[in-house]
Amino acid sequence: HGGKSACWILGGGSPKNFLLQTEPQIQEVLGLSEAGHDYFLQITDARPDSGGLSGATPGEAVSWGKVDPEKLPDAVVAYCDTTIALPLLTHYILAKGPRRTPKRLYEKLPAFLELLKEGFAEKREERIREGAFSGSGPTPQA
Repeated sequence: HGGKSACWILGGGSPKNFLLQTEPQIQEVLGLSEAGHDYFLQITDARPDSGGLSGATPGEAVSWGKVDPEKLPDAVVAYCDTTIALPLLTHYILAKGPRRTPKRLYEKLPAFLELLKEGFAEKREERIREGAFSGSGPTPQA
């Protein structure tokens, strides 16, 4: 519904992939139209040249639909130990950042979940009408 999504990654590895995997889940499994996360910030000491998941760049995440390619120029990777960077960033944000009323998103979880189910059900019916599930195998359940 036109909202924005962001990921702030401290370190990398499996937790990084778990967080970024939400976008391909929305696009491929649920069939909802989405381009990828709008904002990307990673603090890591892992280098991309070693080939490990922790050092994978936001440009690599674009190839999987995890980061919106139009937002890639604004993606930030800070190569620093997180135990140094996080306290510095936290202090700065608390000292200089404007105060705002908390959104209390967890309290809105049931409504968000219902929107997700409705979007999936609509896309599922559309795919059934198009014959996307006319082969062997089970038809996805809502």
